[in-house]
Amino acid sequence: AFELPPAGELPASPEAQAVAEIKLDLAILKYARFARGGRLNPPQLSALFDEAPPLRDPKAVLPEIATASAPDAYLQSLHPKHEQFERLRQALLKAQDKTSGKAAGNQRDIQRLIINMERWRWMPEDLGDFYVWNNSPEFMLYVVKDRKAIFADKTLVGTSAYATPVFTADLKTIVFNPDWIAPPTVVTENLLPPLREGNYSILKIHGLSVSYQGNPVDPTRVDWGRVNILNYTFSQKAGPENVLGKVKFLFPNKHTVYMHDTLPVRQKFFQKPMRAIGHECVRMEKPNRFAELLLGEDKGWQASQVRELWDKGVSSPVTIDHTIPVHMVYFTAVVDEKGEVATFADLYGLDNKVAAALFGSAAAGFPVPPPDTTVPQTQEAEASGPARRTATSNNDIAGSLGGFAGD
Repeated sequence: AFELPPAGELPASPEAQAVAEIKLDLAILKYARFARGGRLNPPQLSALFDEAPPLRDPKAVLPEIATASAPDAYLQSLHPKHEQFERLRQALLKAQDKTSGKAAGNQRDIQRLIINMERWRWMPEDLGDFYVWNNSPEFMLYVVKDRKAIFADKTLVGTSAYATPVFTADLKTIVFNPDWIAPPTVVTENLLPPLREGNYSILKIHGLSVSYQGNPVDPTRVDWGRVNILNYTFSQKAGPENVLGKVKFLFPNKHTVYMHDTLPVRQKFFQKPMRAIGHECVRMEKPNRFAELLLGEDKGWQASQVRELWDKGVSSPVTIDHTIPVHMVYFTAVVDEKGEVATFADLYGLDNKVAAALFGSAAAGFPVPPPDTTVPQTQEAEASGPARRTATSNNDIAGSLGGFAGD
């Protein structure tokens, strides 16, 4: 709520006038903060929200509104300009049925619209003229050019135990036929237990070589119970069994998250409605077409040039020349051009967290997904993550890599 001075009353004294002006200024600044940056601080709600809302400078707000011909219009202008935000707002007005004063829709549906409007306040003001859009709850990836989606692809994202985070970063490199380096999570949880027991077959099964400071190491000559295993590198060469497939797309970020190809053994999951099966990284159904589109836009390449690198069989990195933002997002409500609202399951229970913060005890029963204590059923166990994970059993060698070898 905004504390405002009484309307229609002149202050009785200079002191009262000063108090009234302070109240009005504080209400304006609060409104400006809420309108553009939202009412919440995303990282405080969940570590998955790696977002910094683009807040309006308070020092600029008061001078701007003082010179505005229509102060109310100025305040309205602080809301996000994104098309989807306005569509959600119109859907909210319709759901609330302003004309009759009754809520025409379910209270949870109304709150879901507000939650997703809040998330738009956390997004960059400028998404880019050409960008990639990864919406985890939708299990879909889009390429958007001049505000129109020109490419769509199904995705596989992380389970709730290995959730795909929310952030924005620029695409920097596309690597064809990439090598794979096991991240710390896989090294400590999946490789260390069998190695300590002297079981080295897990390395042979998955074609993993071991090195120390760039030099090859015989794993059988290392006392894995005494050394720091994170000082060693476990890598898998490019090839038909490489867990990253034929290509990966790098947009450097602190989460070590990227997009990549999906091996044939995992293609069946694209036919399922629920596609949270792996670690944080995003696996794609049609990465070859995605690469052709990106490099055609960035470098003017023909599809044949991309296919040549695809078929080459050796690791071939290609640096991106132009700015291509990758938006890793989490929206559970999207409105189309006809005003129809599509909703998606709250994959990681984040609607629940935002609802509790926005509505308190009035939150309309957003469920929390059950804890996911299983290891992801995926060959592509790529990215390191928070220390919240627990080690897995190594009784089954293939299973000790969390389904690393596939079905």
